Amino acid sequence: MTIPRERNIYGRRSGRPLKDTQKKRLEELLPQVAVELPDVKQSLNPRTIFRPSVQEIWLEIGIGGGEHLAYQARHNPSTGLIGAEFFINGIAKTLAYVDEEDLDNIRLQHGDARELLDALTDDCLDRAFILFPDPWRKKRHNFRRIVNQETLDHMVRILKNGSELRIATDHFDYLTWILRFCQQHPNLEWQAEGRTDWIDPPEDWITTRYQEKAIREGRVPAFLSYKIVK
Repeated sequence: MTIPRERNIYGRRSGRPLKDTQKKRLEELLPQVAVELPDVKQSLNPRTIFRPSVQEIWLEIGIGGGEHLAYQARHNPSTGLIGAEFFINGIAKTLAYVDEEDLDNIRLQHGDARELLDALTDDCLDRAFILFPDPWRKKRHNFRRIVNQETLDHMVRILKNGSELRIATDHFDYLTWILRFCQQHPNLEWQAEGRTDWIDPPEDWITTRYQEKAIREGRVPAFLSYKIVK
């Protein structure tokens, strides 16, 4: 566990007004699946938040509309999925999947994902995803990007040896940024052997609405897979 420190939070907290059904799920369902962070200087073992117990635990930072998280939960019923999202509309959309499909292996953290990373115990995750994070295109805003030295250090700490960190982006400048930070990290091993290994999506991939929009606008997604080596 890392001792939390105060950080600025960037990005929208909410978007379009929520529908009544979404508000109801936030009031009634979210408390049932919410990840409660421990007090400062205490750690969180994610296995304690899943009932019944699960075989593996995966984390997705920035779940968007929840399509990918729900897909993975649906196809991996013995895996516990934690989704961290600051945008309340994304939480509301994900709760619809949880409710309508009875996905009891999803847990959600509504808030700053960095606080969750601070709290998680060492070597507690089997896989992690950072999919199409906000690229913060303006150069003066690059420091806001979620993929940075601090986040990668956290990932190496909380992911088990040999596990996978999967990152996707459709923004070329962010891609070069990610490659630079990841290639410099001694505990990350890029799994690509050829161009198709990072241009073609993984076999267990679902195309999200955001990705479809990016393709329509001429942006080419890249899918990077890193092995944790300790």
